Amino acid sequence: MALALAVRPVLARLPRLGRAAVALQRRATEAEALRETAEALQQRAEGLQRQLDTTQRRLAVIKAKRG
Repeated sequence: MALALAVRPVLARLPRLGRAAVALQRRATEAEALRETAEALQQRAEGLQRQLDTTQRRLAVIKAKRG
C-alpha cells in the first residue's frame, strides 16, 4: 500500500516528463544541425581567408614590379 502511494505521484508526472524528453531531444537535434552549419561556415571562412592572403601576396608582387 505504501509503495503504491509513493509511486502514484511519479506515475502522474510521466506524461509531462515524456513531453519534456521529446522537447529536449528536438533541441539536441537542432543544436547538432546548428553545430554542423557553424563548422561549414568556419571552413568557408578559412577558405576565403586563404584566397585573400593569396590575392594580397599577388598584389604586393605586382606593386613591387611597378616600383
